Amino acid sequence: MLKDFKILGPSKIEVKRYLETWDSNDGYCLPEKCLNKLFLKTYPLNSDVDEVLIKVSSLIKLYSLVIFDSVVVAKHIVGLNIDPALREGDLSIVDKIANVKMNGKIKRKFYSFATKYCSFHNPNIYPIYDSNVDKMLWYFRNQDKFDGFEREDLKTYKLYRDIIFNFQKHYNLELFNLRQIDKYLFQAGKKYFPNN
Repeated sequence: MLKDFKILGPSKIEVKRYLETWDSNDGYCLPEKCLNKLFLKTYPLNSDVDEVLIKVSSLIKLYSLVIFDSVVVAKHIVGLNIDPALREGDLSIVDKIANVKMNGKIKRKFYSFATKYCSFHNPNIYPIYDSNVDKMLWYFRNQDKFDGFEREDLKTYKLYRDIIFNFQKHYNLELFNLRQIDKYLFQAGKKYFPNN
């Protein structure tokens, strides 16, 4: 953790700076562009296991997610009939996607994956959760008291989304959409709290 200096607080200037960094980094913007095309244009529905498997495998690869059986996850998603829920912005679909029985036995929770899967289908409704965003929200919660959430609340999707909105409002960042807020928090988290 950082001990010797304070992280620059969220501001319009700071978020714009991180967005410019994102847009100039092919390692970030090209995979995002490909995933947007895949989820929104090429395979926007989730009823064909072949199409869902391509989306699941792409997310796993491009985000370096640890999910060993993408076929089980793809079949799980198809079985949920999620398209109406995604269109309606039903937040409960995140947990339904996240909770997967692997080989019919062990239930695993792929929370970060599920938030990404939903976000690439409907980015204006579903913010992405990952450990970098978690670290930044927790830091600013403790530093500036923008919200009174507990750390485990970040893993309850409805609460997580409310926390993101409270973050936007507290720091006057409403002009940025959920995806832009995610890009800022993700990059700042990688910078200030790098994995060892």
